[in-house]
Amino acid sequence: MSKLKQKIQNKTATLGVVGLGYVGLPLAVEKAKAGYKTIGFDVQESKVKMVNCGKNYIGDVVNEDLEAIVKSGFLSATTDFAKVAQADCVCICVPTPLDAHQQPVISYVKASAQSILLYMHKDMLIVLESTTYPGTTKELLKPIFESSGLKCGKDFYLAFSPERVDPGNLFYKVKNTPKVVGGITPECTDIAATLYESVLEAPIHRVSSPTIAEMEKILENAYRNINIGLINELAILCNRMGISIWEVIDAAKTKPYGFQAFYPGAGVGGHCIPLDPYYLSWKAREYGFHTSMIEASMIINDRMPEYCVERASKILNRDKKAHNGSKILVLGVAYKQDIDDYRESPALKVIDILKETGASVDYYDPYISEYRYKGEIFKGLESIDADMLKSYDLIVITASHSNVDYDFVAANSKWVFDTKNATKNVQNRNNIILL
Repeated sequence: MSKLKQKIQNKTATLGVVGLGYVGLPLAVEKAKAGYKTIGFDVQESKVKMVNCGKNYIGDVVNEDLEAIVKSGFLSATTDFAKVAQADCVCICVPTPLDAHQQPVISYVKASAQSILLYMHKDMLIVLESTTYPGTTKELLKPIFESSGLKCGKDFYLAFSPERVDPGNLFYKVKNTPKVVGGITPECTDIAATLYESVLEAPIHRVSSPTIAEMEKILENAYRNINIGLINELAILCNRMGISIWEVIDAAKTKPYGFQAFYPGAGVGGHCIPLDPYYLSWKAREYGFHTSMIEASMIINDRMPEYCVERASKILNRDKKAHNGSKILVLGVAYKQDIDDYRESPALKVIDILKETGASVDYYDPYISEYRYKGEIFKGLESIDADMLKSYDLIVITASHSNVDYDFVAANSKWVFDTKNATKNVQNRNNIILL
């Protein structure tokens, strides 16, 4: 048994997490709660200061948990990457966005690897958790770390384990979500799996390589993207046919096998589903292959904000109004229900397009007081009341937050365009139009 595996098992290993965002902070908290001394690394001084003060900024982290483990000394944060030298295991949890041409931006992963390289040592485990294209761990990270003179699988260990964070999920959190692990060598896989088995309560599924684990993550989200694309396309068709897609879905999901319900909306949001398929389609071109089904679903989903604006226009036309000069309120800019995360939210695109048409647009989201989009900061309404709702020509619901009173919204609005079926329990529906 390797010395590192022994240190993990007897919990004398020091763990590091690079990137203290939606993925990194919850992971660092669980590692510290499991009894490991954990160091969080981030380039943002503001995040580091908040962690060290025990102040939480991520919805899925319990405030009391963070405060307790910081006070006990099990978790600390720093911008000083020289402290990587103190860590036995380091997980990389940094963003992997797309550029303006929808190509993967791996610069954050590469920069993190190069920072670790300066302070890496023998018997160190490094795990990449950031979602990326298949081959990143082997083709990009392994050569960087081996430039130290250390040999992967012998002197240090390298693996990929995809994050499976679902913000707002009331049941599945980091601790109880099954984990997939794939290392460069069998021993790399074994040591990485040992670490996660020591921290999590969920099963650990070992695969034969990091490339398998990387592709597995893409499959998870391409599957969702394709099915959301299908249901969005059917929503457009059902509207033309005068059929309620929502009633169709409710009927279909009565089948106890062979069907999983997906729902339409103004598009797809979050860090994973809108982005991951682009990683695969970009990598596939290296092999002269086009992921035609995936790309078709992306085209459908990417067009949904424009389609929603077109539908909004038809509703305004009922009162002989154009977009230009109309006053519109968008309810909900989070990318999903009951969270404060607006990454890649289609609502932001809907607002942007509405403004381009000349509409005066406000938004209200009980979870998000302001958001940044295209370099600008937009502030939301602090609250909504009856007189305020009546002043708008149209209310567009783009997130179905459970703490919004939709009976009240419908009762005091001229028209409500509901893209999420948030008003499904509202009895008086004369002014409600569903996607």
